[in-house]
Amino acid sequence: MSLIPLTRLPDKGINYSRNYIDRLIKDGKFPKPVFLSPRRRAFVESEIDAWVKARVDQRDEVAA
Repeated sequence: MSLIPLTRLPDKGINYSRNYIDRLIKDGKFPKPVFLSPRRRAFVESEIDAWVKARVDQRDEVAA
């Protein structure tokens, strides 16, 4: 299992602000982070990849 920090999310094509990601997490629309310390968090890379794939699948369903 790999963890990626918030700063590496743009490498996955996720260029959202920290505040917007926090809102998505709160609304249950983005994977929850793993807290490495009280001020440092990271995300499970496979969960981020699955979230991106779900967005692509959703787009493809609408196009079909």
